[in-house]
Amino acid sequence: MSKVELRSQQWFGKTGKDGFIYRAWMKNQGIPDDYFQGKPVIGICNTWSELTPCNAHFRELAEFVKKGIIEAGGFPVEFPVMSLGETLIKPTAMLYRNLASMDVEESIRANPIDGVVLMCGCDKTTPSLVMGACSVDLPTLVISGGPMMKGKFKGKEIGTSDVWRFAEAYKLGELTQKEFIEAEACMARTPGHCAVMGTASTMATMVEALGLSLPQNAAIPAADVRRKVLAQHSGRRIVEMVNEDLKMSKVLTRPAFENAIRVNAATGGSTNFVIHLTAIAGRLGVDLKLDDFDEFSRNIPLLANIQPSGEHFMEDLYYAGGLPALMNQMKEHLHTSIVTVNGKTVGENIENTPIYEPSIISTFDAPFKPDSGIAVVRGNLAPNGAVLKPSAASKALFKHRGKAVVFENIEDYHARIDSPELEVDENSVMVLKNVGPKGYPGMAEVGNMGIPKKLLEKGVKDMVRISDGRMSGTGFGTVILHVSPESAAGGPLNWVHNGDFIALDVENRTINWEVSEEELAARKVAQPFEKPKTIRGYVGLFIDHVEQADQGADFDFLKGGSGSIVTRDSH
Repeated sequence: MSKVELRSQQWFGKTGKDGFIYRAWMKNQGIPDDYFQGKPVIGICNTWSELTPCNAHFRELAEFVKKGIIEAGGFPVEFPVMSLGETLIKPTAMLYRNLASMDVEESIRANPIDGVVLMCGCDKTTPSLVMGACSVDLPTLVISGGPMMKGKFKGKEIGTSDVWRFAEAYKLGELTQKEFIEAEACMARTPGHCAVMGTASTMATMVEALGLSLPQNAAIPAADVRRKVLAQHSGRRIVEMVNEDLKMSKVLTRPAFENAIRVNAATGGSTNFVIHLTAIAGRLGVDLKLDDFDEFSRNIPLLANIQPSGEHFMEDLYYAGGLPALMNQMKEHLHTSIVTVNGKTVGENIENTPIYEPSIISTFDAPFKPDSGIAVVRGNLAPNGAVLKPSAASKALFKHRGKAVVFENIEDYHARIDSPELEVDENSVMVLKNVGPKGYPGMAEVGNMGIPKKLLEKGVKDMVRISDGRMSGTGFGTVILHVSPESAAGGPLNWVHNGDFIALDVENRTINWEVSEEELAARKVAQPFEKPKTIRGYVGLFIDHVEQADQGADFDFLKGGSGSIVTRDSH
């Protein structure tokens, strides 16, 4: 095999003044001259931040990546990018996913880097890093931070999905304030992201299913030393990838995306998967449509018994055999001949991987649940589609007709949801407007609206809920999300009124609003649509350029990639 021409030599291989400047200031870190003489330069893109608790252990993990790079003959350079802490950022971390992707893209392109290790864990850090790296298209490998260990509260194993249960119990007076505080400490007791199949674990599963990480990346707990071993092996492998010129575009082919959709179905992954995978595909020019998620999810049952669709936790999935064992159970439904970042095919990576605990990973013929994946529903309420996670919904509500209880925005919802005067019953359909990409802005995880207190007191556990927003991957319920077009883009949702009948039919993939064309036209005259007001800075840029949920909510000007070539020097 011919030697790959290293991109970094366009900086460090120069003679004269430019080469002097590129090398001299780097040497003030104690780097020997031979490091600049043809060693592959590997960027370690690190989203460590104390404001991103899921990624707070990345300083230590990065050292193991560096060890592997040096062992393989590479030159590691760690650099920071914007880190998105899901639990702290207001109004929503999703508002900044595209900004972080731009940070990643330009940081990689502008610097003397031959290959990249993306260190990500918290929800938006994974898609933002992958999106940005795709736009440059260098050899790239992902190492996730891993899930936290499951918690213990009052003798019961708990994880993030229990937050929603605790909140309802607290509202009903079944948990005291002291117990509520105690549960906080019991849940997040180790480093890592959510212990359930929330969005963070879904993203870690996604990158492994796409072939962007080494096998077992998805489920090794953050606190398990085997996560450090995986990081070291990842450092070794990225150097080999540079020498093989194994770029992202060679791994992220259309069949890889189809694999990821099917694996997401089998694991009960988050609905946020739809928006992020669509955006990633858009950066590579892979034609991925919303209906593809329904098509490739169909007939794939739930194989992973993991919350919120099941009972157990991510660390249990790892002990049971991990994602390779699960994928081996569904290999007839996967593209097994495509290459992954370790140089092996999908088939080679999952071959002869046993299930150690059948209560965690089922066989394809005897699954935990027949309904899984992503259901895409359409109708006059969502002309461009909306999504539902069947495995986390109530089957009794799959076919339902009820009167709308409308909340015009999130403030309206908070003001009235627990009011005794709220006209709502268990048959109602709760509707939340103006929480989509432009409307919030940023499309917050508020779609899984809480059940009104008056209904909780009657024992109601689930209702049909509809919005143009998202929900946490840790959430559950019969929740219709990502309604497109959104209210703030002039979608039909904008004109839904209290008392309108809405009919959901999951089996037939429809969601219809029982209003005549004449009535809708009259409402549009009485209530003319107003675009969101122009705002300065990044938020204004976001509102003006963000695409709708069915397109991935990326910026219209970021579709495709710009490549890695930079022709002009800086001196």
